[in-house]
Amino acid sequence: MDVSELVPILIILLLVATGVALVTRRMRVSYVTGLVLAGLAITELLPERVGLDPALVLNLFLPILIFDAAINTDVSRLRITVKPIALLAGPGIVLASGITAVLLKFGLGLDWLAALFAGVILAITDTVSVIAVFKEVAVPSRLSTIVEGESLFNDGVALVLFGLIASVYTEGSITFLDSLQQLFVVIVGGALIGLGLGYLSIELFRQSDDALSDILLTVAVALGAFQAGQFLGVSGAVAVVAAGLVVGNLGLARNASASTKLTLLSFWEYASFGVNTFIFLLIGLEVDLITLWRSLPSVLLAIAICQIGRALSVYPLLALLRFFDRPIPLRWQHVLFLGNIKGSLSMALALSIPLGLPGREGIVALVFGAVLVSLVGQGLSLPWMVKRLRIADVSDTNQQIEQLQIQLIASKAAQDELDSLLKSGVLPKAVYEEMRAAYQARVASSERVLRDLYSQRIGRGNAGGDRTKLDAIRRRLLLAEKGAVNDALRKRILSEDLVQTYVRALDDQLLGLEDD
Repeated sequence: MDVSELVPILIILLLVATGVALVTRRMRVSYVTGLVLAGLAITELLPERVGLDPALVLNLFLPILIFDAAINTDVSRLRITVKPIALLAGPGIVLASGITAVLLKFGLGLDWLAALFAGVILAITDTVSVIAVFKEVAVPSRLSTIVEGESLFNDGVALVLFGLIASVYTEGSITFLDSLQQLFVVIVGGALIGLGLGYLSIELFRQSDDALSDILLTVAVALGAFQAGQFLGVSGAVAVVAAGLVVGNLGLARNASASTKLTLLSFWEYASFGVNTFIFLLIGLEVDLITLWRSLPSVLLAIAICQIGRALSVYPLLALLRFFDRPIPLRWQHVLFLGNIKGSLSMALALSIPLGLPGREGIVALVFGAVLVSLVGQGLSLPWMVKRLRIADVSDTNQQIEQLQIQLIASKAAQDELDSLLKSGVLPKAVYEEMRAAYQARVASSERVLRDLYSQRIGRGNAGGDRTKLDAIRRRLLLAEKGAVNDALRKRILSEDLVQTYVRALDDQLLGLEDD
């Protein structure tokens, strides 16, 4: 397809996406679900058939989506939830893939290799679809972090497993120990490449505070980390995650001005939004409704099977979590179970299955149907489920505190920018003092009301849901203590036995804090 044929198609898709955005906002349904349904409806309107190219999804779209999620992920929040994330994204996806593959083998009569490919593909959770739901229905930040973190690393592990199964197909066999070793090398290697590129980019951030140059740098890091990982035979997805976490938490947080950071994050938000728009429209365009109707019984059975695999991985693993970390509330576990919506990566991997594999076309049709039904069915029902589980309930006091925190964060950020403008000579001191005084009045007012609210909560013992905000603050303070003590241990300032005793006491306090 040449450029002259592509441009009219792009114009049609952009107009459709705009209409979908307006309609879904009024109807309060998921944007991505609306895009898929719109793609199904406009197939005949396009002058030429548009296909979902797996190479484009894996090499361009996937790094953009992963990097955008990674640079917006707070490592301190991720560190709090590292154990449930590691369980779900590691053993969880392996267990879910295995159970799904076995059930598909005997339920649909697939060959073992075909069942293993389908098991991995259907075990992947689409980050974008779930987070889109969370934007419509507020959930506790810890739950949101677990879902985002699991999806981030889930993609990387799934790609590694897919590669291992492809190796079995091409080489004939692979031992269990070899597969474990390869899995370890691929994941650790990808993380090291991502960390290396991320830290190298920090030096460039320090030397440049130009927003446009920083945008080019982050695009190069995102795409370069993925390609470097693929070239060296390790996980490109894990490399992008590691690079994005370093850039977002060290490069941007410490070395970029407020205006540069805002411009850069806005660019990545737009890039991610644009990529998602085209991906989900193309998913709708790719699905053949006649084929879907013919294979509907198999598709529904496959969805039921992958839900069983998900349930048998989520609930048992999170039941074990209570022995070494804060337990996950059962209502949250229901959301983690039901939130395994399928998306673009599943379809891209289905199209990437080796062409000579027996039953390949049947697997592709099965996956496409499962993705469509999942996006529409789970995408529409998940917000309702979250509301019914009463996970999103927020007290009036918490809402008032968050409004005051917004004012404090915004005002203090503006004061920091004013200080920078004064030091650089852009503002005269008289103007600076007048503008800073206005912000300081807002800060003082917010701090006074916040102090009174916290005093009232402490006075009544922080009963019920009102404990949550204070516990979140206490958690950050305890984590700061833990980080400082461990850093002193690494520098040989403190002895290991005393530090371990102190850290265990901190962990006990962290376990006792209420979920936020």
